[in-house]
Amino acid sequence: MMRRSLLVISLLILLPFVVQVYSIDDSYVECERVVNKWAESSAENVKTEDRLTLKDLLFFLHIPRTGGRAYYQCFLRKLYSLDQECPRSYDKIRFDLSKPNCNIVVSHDDYSLMSKLPKDITSVVTILRDPVERVFSMYEFAVEVAARFLVHPNLTSALASKAKPKSSRMVSTLDIWPWKYLVPWMREDLFARREARRLGKLKRSALSDVYNTEDVVMPLHEFISHPIAHEIIHNGAAFQVAGLTNSSYLDDAHEVRHCVRKHPSLGQCVLEVAKGRLDQMLFVGFTEDHKKSARMFASMVGLQVLSRSKSAPSDFQPKSTNQKNVGSSAQVVTDKAAEGTNQTNRIGDEVSTATDTSSPKGNMTAEQLMRKYEDCIENSHKVQKSRHTMSLKRISPVNFTKEARRLVPDSMLEEMKILNSLDMELYRHAQSIFLQQQILVEDHEKQTKILAGNVPLEIDAPTNFLLLLVTLVPLILFFVVVILKRNCCIKYFYVAKMKKAG
Repeated sequence: MMRRSLLVISLLILLPFVVQVYSIDDSYVECERVVNKWAESSAENVKTEDRLTLKDLLFFLHIPRTGGRAYYQCFLRKLYSLDQECPRSYDKIRFDLSKPNCNIVVSHDDYSLMSKLPKDITSVVTILRDPVERVFSMYEFAVEVAARFLVHPNLTSALASKAKPKSSRMVSTLDIWPWKYLVPWMREDLFARREARRLGKLKRSALSDVYNTEDVVMPLHEFISHPIAHEIIHNGAAFQVAGLTNSSYLDDAHEVRHCVRKHPSLGQCVLEVAKGRLDQMLFVGFTEDHKKSARMFASMVGLQVLSRSKSAPSDFQPKSTNQKNVGSSAQVVTDKAAEGTNQTNRIGDEVSTATDTSSPKGNMTAEQLMRKYEDCIENSHKVQKSRHTMSLKRISPVNFTKEARRLVPDSMLEEMKILNSLDMELYRHAQSIFLQQQILVEDHEKQTKILAGNVPLEIDAPTNFLLLLVTLVPLILFFVVVILKRNCCIKYFYVAKMKKAG
């Protein structure tokens, strides 16, 4: 009787744990089904041989803080006219594909935007960045933009000051993913810390580590651990290429993302889909190898755009118009009131240059395109640096620099790598794609120079030996014949002379 009672008590004690384990297993099985179903429906069926040919529509999938704005401002605006831009998608609320014959979309939207585009005639390009460096940059830019609101006495005043963009070609950073989530979060935090300093609740931090000045800004370690960072920033490139951000057009995106967050091992499915999509893209660039990447873009994408522009029929050519078209990559400006009196047109992470509305020049070379790009980048960086300095003055003495990043403890860098393990794998995969692109471009440039007669034809050693042999044999035979004839003549002359003497 006693044994039976003890057995019943033991079962009652263990029952909650058994139920919990069963629930966990049941949750994993359901999530596995959801993720696998999404992965199967997301498999790419595009023919590999077509991927390097520019199609009618170019979708620039702009992963935040990779330098993609520079490509738009300094490449694509010189290749496409305003009339060729599809209705903008940076501002998702007003995104519209009703405009006929548009040729380019540049957006922070994820890959799920392809569900709204004619996939068979769309080429995709993107740029990736070292995941740890991208997390640093996301943090710094969110703080920088939020700091511009500190011109206001309090958060209530800052929230009441939001103004509409001056032009239909401008859109506020606060309306764009992911900044519409990150900037308000950082803005609220900055005002809270300023008020805490005023009340003496926060003591001045040491300046040895600008990423850990908790009296001024949210420390980096707190930022990367926050649920918002897990939702939007960590593995952000993989989720964006997979089409699974919290701004996705897919109905099941939230459920898939939730399952992967809950069961990290299922992230492998997301990674494989993202890799497959990179494999099918027209171009994959890198922030770190910026100049080489830009040259590659000019050769692989730029020249094809120029070629199509040169050979396009008249109804395809950009038309001169005074109509204000809303382009896919309208200028992005931060809140007017937060900017103070400076009225320069701005964009999220790069400075806007004057819009080039002229038609593409079909006879432009890759080198000429690169020179235009480099001039544009130089001007852009000057203004960007000025804005960066002005913004950080409001949170002085905090000053984000490359040197400051090197002082961040190795333990935090390792944590950032672990939190972005999918992005780390995707980045390594992209490196192999980049290497293949580099070989392709170098071979193309070599062939172009040979056809132009600028370089001698390179010949391998065996072929070189055969050519040398073919050239020398006739010469040798010629000299042998000459020598033999000469000997015959000498012999004949000698015999004739002997006969005459005899």
